[in-house]
Amino acid sequence: MRLLVGIFLISSAWAQNPGGPMIRTFASSAQIQALIANAKKIQKPGQPLVSQPILQLAPYTASLEYRTAVGPAAVHEKEAEMFYVIEGAGTLMTGGKLVDEKRSNAANLSGTAIEGGKSQAVAAGDMMMVPENTPHWFSEIKGQLILMSIHLARQ
Repeated sequence: MRLLVGIFLISSAWAQNPGGPMIRTFASSAQIQALIANAKKIQKPGQPLVSQPILQLAPYTASLEYRTAVGPAAVHEKEAEMFYVIEGAGTLMTGGKLVDEKRSNAANLSGTAIEGGKSQAVAAGDMMMVPENTPHWFSEIKGQLILMSIHLARQ
């Protein structure tokens, strides 16, 4: 009974305080499917990516990424990024150099593409890690690409 009360309190705190610190260490398959359905619902025309948190336990967040079109390339200067493909297929390009590089914030760069990188076809069940300070870009999306991503900072 105590366990159920604890789960309820944590779930309630997360649901009632979406802007505050979130502690959520479990997501069921049904909850993941609900996030995917929500991403499809809230995606705006021309928006290549919808991202939503799945789990969070500071300092880590696992996010759902729902991609239906090619978006910007990125470099995370202080974090590695791990991806797991839930559904769909596409092409991940890593390395090379960002095209039209711009600073997104204090620790991230973005660009319109990558020149000179290495391409890797990705599909459901695949997992990959992009080292920190490495350009990466989903250069092709085949219909839709649904990912779990986790940013990993060195401690």
